[in-house]
Amino acid sequence: MRKIILLFLLSVAMFSCNRFRNKETDGKKDLRIVSLSKHLTEMVFALGKGHDLVAVDLSSTYPDSAKLLKTVGYHRALSPESIIAMNPDLVIHSNDIGPENVLPQITSAGLNIKAFGGANTIDSAKLLLKDLGNFFGEEAKADSIIQKMDSDIAIAADSLKALNFTDTPRVMIIHFGRANNVYFVMSGRNGVGDKMITMAGGKTAIYDAKGARQISAEAVATANPDIIIATDFGFDQMGSMDKFIEGVPGVLLTNAGKNKQIVRFEEHDLVYFGPRSGENILKLMKLLHPTGVQTK
Repeated sequence: MRKIILLFLLSVAMFSCNRFRNKETDGKKDLRIVSLSKHLTEMVFALGKGHDLVAVDLSSTYPDSAKLLKTVGYHRALSPESIIAMNPDLVIHSNDIGPENVLPQITSAGLNIKAFGGANTIDSAKLLLKDLGNFFGEEAKADSIIQKMDSDIAIAADSLKALNFTDTPRVMIIHFGRANNVYFVMSGRNGVGDKMITMAGGKTAIYDAKGARQISAEAVATANPDIIIATDFGFDQMGSMDKFIEGVPGVLLTNAGKNKQIVRFEEHDLVYFGPRSGENILKLMKLLHPTGVQTK
């Protein structure tokens, strides 16, 4: 009898571990999805499949509905146990997650995992929207989103051409990294934020970070930006513009600090391209050139 019980428990455990591996996932059906990449979260909502999401990573803060979902940790400091506990049919990510052991752990637990592309360029964002549209059976909606995205970006480009300015402001993005609890400069790496600054009529302040994550007061002062974009969490943590200028290393010594040219911007709007990028470029343009952009 004891041997029979042990065999029964073993078979239950094996079934539990393999319940997802033996199941085909079909995005056209309702699924319990955990999203581990913020741009995927926004795009899933944009495609009308947000109701399938049961949990997201901590950086998935758009749209507001995403903030109502359970979180499974910061995307580079995820909790495998929290992901497994959500009992998902599917876990989606873009190969930008951590720590290194998270994928092996959730894979060995039998979870069904699907990797999609990134959105570091406008073209890659459009390709990703198409891939997601195909997966969820929302091809027409994906095409419509891409058309609007192209139209909005064209409007932003036309608005920039219409601007009449002689000096291009030097711009720096300062971000608070919640994974390491430090402020660091997000610009100067030719990332999405830098591209958006250029598209909005600015230029990236030269910052020699030497790969360091923590902000250097000397480097910030040397870069001497005319405008500093502070991402939302880091700005709000300080409580006000004056406290940000006084509290973040090096800011007080810059033109931006002296002239109180600190603008608050949502982090998720500066780190990937997506459905709202054209709108966000125009919004940034109005902050960099407040007297030059005509509003409709």
